[in-house]
Amino acid sequence: MTNTDLSMILPRVLIVSRRTVRKDKFVDFVGNDLSRVTGVHLLLESFEPIHGVVLGEGEDLDPSLYEDERSGLSPDELDEIRRLHASDTAVDREKDSIELGLAKLCLERNIPYLGICRGSQALNVACGGTLYQNIEKELHKHKSLQEGKTVTNERVVHMDYDNYDGHRHVVKVVEKTPLHEWFIDSLEEEKMEIMVNSYHHQGVKRLAQQFVPMAFVADGLVEGFYDPDAYNPEEGKFIMGLQFHHERMRKPNSEFNYPGCPAAYQEFIKAVVAYRNKLNAAICVPKSVTILNKEMENKRKILIRSFSIARIMYETGRQSPQSEASSLEAGAEFLRSSSTLSTQQEKRMKQMGATVRDASSFLEWLRMNEEMGKVARNTMGKRSIE
Repeated sequence: MTNTDLSMILPRVLIVSRRTVRKDKFVDFVGNDLSRVTGVHLLLESFEPIHGVVLGEGEDLDPSLYEDERSGLSPDELDEIRRLHASDTAVDREKDSIELGLAKLCLERNIPYLGICRGSQALNVACGGTLYQNIEKELHKHKSLQEGKTVTNERVVHMDYDNYDGHRHVVKVVEKTPLHEWFIDSLEEEKMEIMVNSYHHQGVKRLAQQFVPMAFVADGLVEGFYDPDAYNPEEGKFIMGLQFHHERMRKPNSEFNYPGCPAAYQEFIKAVVAYRNKLNAAICVPKSVTILNKEMENKRKILIRSFSIARIMYETGRQSPQSEASSLEAGAEFLRSSSTLSTQQEKRMKQMGATVRDASSFLEWLRMNEEMGKVARNTMGKRSIE
């Protein structure tokens, strides 16, 4: 089997990251990257099969997608919010369109979805929920006015620009929820609390009706929720939003703060694999195709090593030794063979204004594939005539 065969049978999870905009590190290992442009959300089906979606951090969602007249924020307050959170209030409408489109697609087809930080907010908005444009200005101010005094013990700091990874605050875990199940061994029975990392100035205001809260903060903000009717990882069901960053909750030696921190990813992947299996069964993919023979298993191990090396390069900022070049090339080749864009789709993207990283090699690769397809069709046509 070829790398293309391998990419067809492995689970495919779509991830949209702000790093392609801000830091550009997340995709440095990907040789061919398409920029986000208006209209990309119309091409989401080009990425099928989609077995799961992870949406993470990013800029604020466009308030017009959920805003109502009850926010009560004055023009001066809005200006102050933009000044204090300049890097987050720059709305990215293209990303909004892509992510809300993906969220709605997952909801329509029951595709496993894990939303973290902004990704949880996008999920809530996609289902008709609303957000606080600014927790301090809306939630905390509203509570103070309600009680006729300044509430100090309920004010929670949800972000610290000077301590991105180290900031923590307490959340109260709701019993009989997946979050409770994952962290049960770390919870004191009376308190039901864990310390989480968060980095957001917005949050869920009105939770969409279909969701159930999994965690609250002392100020009343929902920090985690899920759809109980769409949660059964063994059956390929997983719709969840986490406002906090469990992936950042680590000690200096990289050990997680709690044993339950990786559980969200583990259960999500379990759901992705189950969903992939159901999808393959529905389209009658032979079981023999999804079973790796020795050659395919060896390729799988090489790919794992390739991406592990890439991860180390990303985390340490160091270049890999020349001896690892072949391993890295294996991962790069797999990504190239996994490209979901045909020549026609690439042309449509170009017409909309998209640019392509490493464009010349990418376009040459597309043309070669197209030429090989023509040769194959001509050969088959001649054989049928003979």
